[in-house]
Amino acid sequence: MRNAPDLRVYLVTDAEQCESMGRSVLETVEAAVEGGATCVQLRAKTSDGGPFLDEVCEVANAVGDQVPVIVNDRVDVFLAARALGVPVAGVHVGQSDLPAKVVREMIGEVAFLGLSVGTDEEARIAASEGVADHVGLSVLRTTATKTNTPDVLGYDGCERLARLAVMPSVAIGGVGIDDMAPLKARGVNGGAVVSAICCAEDPKQAARDLLNAWSSAPDAGRQEATGVSDR
Repeated sequence: MRNAPDLRVYLVTDAEQCESMGRSVLETVEAAVEGGATCVQLRAKTSDGGPFLDEVCEVANAVGDQVPVIVNDRVDVFLAARALGVPVAGVHVGQSDLPAKVVREMIGEVAFLGLSVGTDEEARIAASEGVADHVGLSVLRTTATKTNTPDVLGYDGCERLARLAVMPSVAIGGVGIDDMAPLKARGVNGGAVVSAICCAEDPKQAARDLLNAWSSAPDAGRQEATGVSDR
C-alpha cells in the first residue's frame, strides 16, 4: 500500500468563507495548522492559474514543512509550484477531472494523490487501479460547497466505500466535530472539513477541538461497546 498523508483533520479551504470571517486563506490555514490540522487542501475552482499558483506558493511556503499541502484538481499548478521549489505535497482529483492514472504519471510516485469516490464502483476501481494513496468519500451529507455529487453516503455508506477502496479514506460533506467519533468508529481515517474551520470564529481552536474529538474517540470495531451510533 502507498504512503498516505495524515487525514485526521483535513482542512479544505474556501476563500469566500475565509474572507467572510475577515481572514485570508493563509491566515486561516496558519491558525488551523497551529491548532492541529493534519493536512491542507487548497481549492480554488473559480481561480485562474496564476493567482491560484500564488496562493499555493504562499501557503505551502508557510506551512508545507509542518503538514502536507495538497492542490485540488490543478495538476498544472502543482507542477508549477514544484518547479519553483515550493513544498507542495500532492494533488486531489475528482471523477470528472484528469484520470487518476494519468495524474500519477504526471506527478510521479512520491507525491500524494487523493481521489474522490462516491459510489461502490468508483471505490472498487480506485482499489484495482492502485494509483491513488487515499480516497475522499463524497459526500457524507450535502452542503453548499458540495452540491453536484452522487447520493449522500451517511456514516454507513462511508464505511462501505472505505472498505471497498482498501486504502486510507477521509469523509467530506458537512463534516463537523460531532462526526469525528462516528467516522472513526466506522474505519474512516479522518474528516475533511471546510466551514467547520473556515467559518469558525477561532480556526485555531476549531482545529484543536476537531483533533481532540478524533483522538478521544474509540477506534473502529469498538462502537457497540462505547455506544457510538449514527442514529
